[in-house]
Amino acid sequence: MERIEHKTLSVNGLNMHVAELGQGPIILFLHGFPECWYTWRHQMIYFASHGYRAVAPDLRGFADTTGSTVSDPAKFTTLHVVGDVVLLIEAVAPPNEKVFVVGHDWGAIIAWSLCMYRPDKVKALVNMSVLFSRRNPIRKPFEMLRGVYGDDYYICRFQVVRATFTWRDLIDLIVPLSNLTNSGEVPGEIEHEFAHIGCKTVLKHFLTYRNPGPLHLPKVKPFPDTPITLPSWLSEQDVDYYATKYEATGFTGALNYYRALDINWELTAAWTGCQIKVPVKFMVGDVDLTYNAPGTKEYIEKGGFKKDVPLLKEIVVMEGVGHFIHQEKPAEVNAHIHSFFKNFVSSSCSAL
Repeated sequence: MERIEHKTLSVNGLNMHVAELGQGPIILFLHGFPECWYTWRHQMIYFASHGYRAVAPDLRGFADTTGSTVSDPAKFTTLHVVGDVVLLIEAVAPPNEKVFVVGHDWGAIIAWSLCMYRPDKVKALVNMSVLFSRRNPIRKPFEMLRGVYGDDYYICRFQVVRATFTWRDLIDLIVPLSNLTNSGEVPGEIEHEFAHIGCKTVLKHFLTYRNPGPLHLPKVKPFPDTPITLPSWLSEQDVDYYATKYEATGFTGALNYYRALDINWELTAAWTGCQIKVPVKFMVGDVDLTYNAPGTKEYIEKGGFKKDVPLLKEIVVMEGVGHFIHQEKPAEVNAHIHSFFKNFVSSSCSAL
């Protein structure tokens, strides 16, 4: 880990923290929630040793990337974040050179969007957990999600419901001052609840979630009181790293991605019906809640996915694996990514 270089780049009005390792063709790793660049630690070391340059940013609103207007979810649309990613690519890659992209969770959504808006920037894509989602021209995403899963569904709970308290109330809360208004208001009710629970405990609940069913976060008590046992692939040190970042920034920046869902829908009408036209490999665990969502398996098995992503080359469903597939099974995931990207590099690099 100490070999990984860390730098801050001026990108699209942000001070973007970027972790980097290796030399060769660039692989851009895009993380999801509740993570940061660190989620790609296993992949970065592996691919640097196999002749690639691994680049993993903290996305807008996450960890050590600063400069975004956290109080405004409208600044966290896919257009904003893809803009950040495009300018990052231009900052780290030679002129007009395409890069490989790997995405997971929200990073996968951003990667799909990057391939839709700027396919000229992407050589090939490996996405994990989150399928491409065709824009519904009639119904907004939040309306559909609430109709299917109810108000306690985690994405519904992540929407902005104001929670106001006095300054005295904040003494026992983990609420960064940068996320507060002058009246002592935090952007969302869920941040208030997370603050009472504690950042590290919240992260442990999310990172260890393995129920293939939908994730619900009941009001007041979003998580059960049962003890949390960390799996073998996640150490206390790993959780501590994530916790230090979220304790410093709060959760609002990350949650803004969910809060911008309907804004994305409004802004992307011009791309309704568009296909993803870069080479793609998709990977998911069969215990992942995304794989078990209504309609997902039918979308894959009945050809809808291939129709929307015509250059889809392979789908890998890993048995007994949950949402954080690249952390849970790094050796297998690395091998799958490597075997795919080797098809698009020179023989000198692919032989490594």
